[in-house]
Amino acid sequence: MLGVREPDVYGFKNLSAIALECEEYASELGCTIDFRQTNIEGEMVTVIQEARGTCSGVIINGGAYAHTSIAVADALRILEVPIIEVHITNTYRREPYRHHSYIAETAQGVICGFGGHGYLLALDAMRALLEE
Repeated sequence: MLGVREPDVYGFKNLSAIALECEEYASELGCTIDFRQTNIEGEMVTVIQEARGTCSGVIINGGAYAHTSIAVADALRILEVPIIEVHITNTYRREPYRHHSYIAETAQGVICGFGGHGYLLALDAMRALLEE
């Protein structure tokens, strides 16, 4: 619901625009990406499990599941690749329940507060991690 839900908090750019920017930037970096979105926790777990053995790294914005889902965190723990968590807003400037992330416990790093640009920052960071 990006661009519709609380645009004063999340901005006016929709997810399709962010996905396109990420695909174009990944191509510039010489990478390919599989950009997915789901509102269903179980589907998110399945997508993460499918990444095992097929992806070099995972960039994830778990949304509210970052703060609530042990299932998502457990799925991420089976991966043997770098994980970067992204949030559009600075979760530490928001409600206290957003200050803890189960996903962050599995990630090499967290990028938050830079809007949609955070995904591009994450692509840069992932490339650097994979080149190490």
